[in-house]
Amino acid sequence: MSKLFSRDSWAEIIEALSSNWFRTVMTAFGVLWGIFILVILLAAGNGLENGIKQGFNGMATNSMFMWAQTASQPYKGLPKGRRYNFKTDDVEAIKQQVPGLRFVSPRNQLGGFRGNNNVVRGLQTGAFNVYGDYPEIIQQQPMDITSGRFINYSDINEKRKVAIIGSGVQSALYEPNEEVIGSYIKINGVNFLVIGTYKKKGNNGDPEEMQKEIYVPFTSFSQAFNMGDIVGWMAITAEDGSSITNLKSQIFDVIKARHTINPNDERAVGNFDLYQEYSKINGLFTALNFVAYFVGILVLLSGIIGISNIMLIVVKERTKEIGIRRALGATPWSIRAQVLLESIFLTIISGMAGIVLASAVLWFVNYQLGKMDTSEMMFINPSVNIGVVFIALTILIVSGLLAGLIPAQNAIKVKPVEALRTE
Repeated sequence: MSKLFSRDSWAEIIEALSSNWFRTVMTAFGVLWGIFILVILLAAGNGLENGIKQGFNGMATNSMFMWAQTASQPYKGLPKGRRYNFKTDDVEAIKQQVPGLRFVSPRNQLGGFRGNNNVVRGLQTGAFNVYGDYPEIIQQQPMDITSGRFINYSDINEKRKVAIIGSGVQSALYEPNEEVIGSYIKINGVNFLVIGTYKKKGNNGDPEEMQKEIYVPFTSFSQAFNMGDIVGWMAITAEDGSSITNLKSQIFDVIKARHTINPNDERAVGNFDLYQEYSKINGLFTALNFVAYFVGILVLLSGIIGISNIMLIVVKERTKEIGIRRALGATPWSIRAQVLLESIFLTIISGMAGIVLASAVLWFVNYQLGKMDTSEMMFINPSVNIGVVFIALTILIVSGLLAGLIPAQNAIKVKPVEALRTE
């Protein structure tokens, strides 16, 4: 410990490392580059993760979407290939029979930007997706309400013909700065009062088309477009602490029992498990972080080996000096400590230089990204947290000890008499 706070020891370390500064710089570069690669790889992984997860944009990831398909097996006298539809009663049955669910939202849909024009306002027409929904859908698929409001349960109960339109619908049907709230649009010949506008963000799907959607109350949709009690599909979200992936088999069982479908028929109910896909993405980024650490540490290890080799050369060059110290009474520990301190000092200084360089590069990248619209980008805010810096410092200290260990052991093996004979 006295070595650590000794001015003479640090003066000797600096003199030893600066006596051949070019060799010291080239040796330090290996560690600098290793830490630089480690930090950049981790930051790049975080930037990609931030961009991918932005696509979910606050979406309830513990969700799945479910729709009716055709029965692929005969059952109780009913034929294979039979078609069926979800009903509004199915929604209540799922809520009552499957515990752990937060939202079970029935949905209906018509139109679409690839179909015929289905929305008219004055002389303007357009083809848009129109959804019949319940108020909960905004918590499952979040959107920013830019004016007015979203659907509420008064709209549902009173079957109000009201609509919330996206910014793309607004730009297609309205003049710039024209008042939207309180105006009417005609959907498949039925008038709906516009009560709100929205905008969605995210890089999943087609962001431009996400703004060209119209939301109306589920009940008024069913009434206006003669859907009766048919449910096109459902958005189902599990409670926090429950996994929709684990609950979906129970949900399928309810549907199969209510529609006389073979319990072993795996094709009768279609679904997209968002939680499962989200878990795969998390697993992917865990693997990427592992690869970043693995590659970075391997590069760093090559730099550490370089420092160890140089320290061996330094010990060889200072054999006579070490012999004189031993003859004057220096203990093996003091010799070992001096070599280890030199190794750790060189490793930490070069490693910190790598961290500073990586930080400068990341600052520049984030500065350039700040000038762009990142709402639809797949790469956002590449950075590392303070924990990574502490991990890097720990690696540097341990690496410095390992790099200096063999040279230090060689130094204390030098016998004073033989050392003094060395030219």
